[in-house]
Amino acid sequence: MSIIDRDIYDSVHLEFAEVVRRFLRNEVAPHVAEWERRGMVDRDVYRAAGRLGLLGPQIPEEYGGGGQSSFKFNCVVTEQIAYERVTMGSMRVHTDVVIPYFLSIANAEQRRRWLPGMASGDLMSAIAMTEPGTGSDLAGIQTSLTRTGSGYLLNGAKTFITGGAQADLIVVVARSYRSDDRRDGLTLAVVEGDAPGLRRGAPLVKLGLKAQDTTELFFDNVEVPEENILGEPGRAFSYLTRHLAQERLSIAVNSQAQAVAAIEVTREYVRNRTVFGRSLGSFQNTKFVLADLVTQVAAGQAFLDRCIARHDRGELTPAEAAQVKLFCTELHGRVVDACLQLHGGYGYIWEQDICRMYADARVSRIYGGTSEVMKSIIARSLDLEPARSS
Repeated sequence: MSIIDRDIYDSVHLEFAEVVRRFLRNEVAPHVAEWERRGMVDRDVYRAAGRLGLLGPQIPEEYGGGGQSSFKFNCVVTEQIAYERVTMGSMRVHTDVVIPYFLSIANAEQRRRWLPGMASGDLMSAIAMTEPGTGSDLAGIQTSLTRTGSGYLLNGAKTFITGGAQADLIVVVARSYRSDDRRDGLTLAVVEGDAPGLRRGAPLVKLGLKAQDTTELFFDNVEVPEENILGEPGRAFSYLTRHLAQERLSIAVNSQAQAVAAIEVTREYVRNRTVFGRSLGSFQNTKFVLADLVTQVAAGQAFLDRCIARHDRGELTPAEAAQVKLFCTELHGRVVDACLQLHGGYGYIWEQDICRMYADARVSRIYGGTSEVMKSIIARSLDLEPARSS
């Protein structure tokens, strides 16, 4: 993309970007309309992405991954998907959100059992946190994990699960015991896709992200063996808190790239659209709108790239992750709205890229924690309330 000049990528990242770009143009772009009608991406495409190393840049080489410590390779994939105006369904959740749990807290046997398939695309994953009655309140999770002689029994329901219809591995956040502190007692259980008692609901019909399968999941006495518990029982809240920073950074990367892509789409459109005998791009209002958007996007890019660098150094704080998620997703919404307006009536037609971009953008301010939750996290970091007297 030519709108923003960046310096966080070296020649290796740029070569990788070209590999990703060719794959998306040849293997993905011709099928997007079909996937949107079906409500999910073809599984063979995930396997093709796995063969190119797109699914596991940070998975160690011994398990078939790229062996990279940097998150920048993940960012390259996300950005190229946006720039090419295509979709890869639930791939970003698999790569940026779920795999880090396995990399950081899985034991040696679990890593040997699951990571090779996660890198190849033979095992696609999902994470099941949200429940019908909890939303962003992770401490309020009610799905239960009851101890038995040989393991656990899992009971409950989850909703809005990205990749839930196709997932082979589902990381379920469940309550294994109760405590006065609601954050205690949460445990991560890995449920395999063919487990008896697991039922997948009908695909949820969404405003946007049509090719990203999203569903409800129901667990009825699902047997979870001891060896499928990820990390230490009862410590899931701390694991979730630790990994939410990367999830929110990933959302910010996507929103920023989508904003850049929306401006490029609109720049092409206004050059070629004639209104009142003149190019739409020649009107002062068009120039001013796009000039303002480009300036806002440049500011967002600088902030985001700083956060990516800090994340690679292990310095990104939860409050900073909340800030960049809040800023980039709100910016995303403003940009696609203004760009659709410049398209006029054509912008409201689904076949136009900007129409799909507009529909897809709305959820970015909701998933991974709403904008209001992000503001609460940021506010807590400011220490605004007076100290309590002892």
